[in-house]
Amino acid sequence: MMESVAKTIFRGQVETLIQKGYASASGMTDRSFRKLLDGLCHHVESLKLKPCDYAEGRLPFVIVIKSELLPTAAAMPLVVRSGKAGHVAMQPVKPDDFAPIAGVVISEGMAYLLVDVDRGRETLNVRPEDALKIVRKKRRSPLTIDEGIAIITQHPDFLQKNNCFSLLASRRADQRVPAIWIDGAKRPKLGWCWDRNPHTWLGAASCKQRLGA
Repeated sequence: MMESVAKTIFRGQVETLIQKGYASASGMTDRSFRKLLDGLCHHVESLKLKPCDYAEGRLPFVIVIKSELLPTAAAMPLVVRSGKAGHVAMQPVKPDDFAPIAGVVISEGMAYLLVDVDRGRETLNVRPEDALKIVRKKRRSPLTIDEGIAIITQHPDFLQKNNCFSLLASRRADQRVPAIWIDGAKRPKLGWCWDRNPHTWLGAASCKQRLGA
């Protein structure tokens, strides 16, 4: 029997991660890494979602690998957009200083599916603290650092110069908000902005749900 389109997309994402070195960098064999993700595959058959649309900024689903398995500092350089590798520039803080905010429940296990992703076009030039209210009013969830990296690992061109995105679900005890954008050297950059500063090119990414194995 021919495999469904959804399963084909899922398998393609798994292979992308392996080709980028996620298995070896996590201390796993390709076979054990595939087995880790196999438990997520059954979810994609039941998802009634629109196809990937870079222009509108929507994705049906993305596999998320937690930073507990592959640290952010190792995962971000594996992102490649237009031949440029991603990097982390969050001084004086570190990605590990951020944690999920109250009300954001992350699936158990080392990997899960992020479902119905929106890049946040409606929240361009909106202060992050106000964008969070908009996202929640729509009964959607803001994204974490792990989730932002997962998106651009699979879809580097989803990161658009005129619509990069904040990751409002990862915070620390101050006004810093993580975000991913294209820096002056045209590299994907994980940095941070202030929660009361709007940017015309920065929206608030969100998802509809998270599904674990």
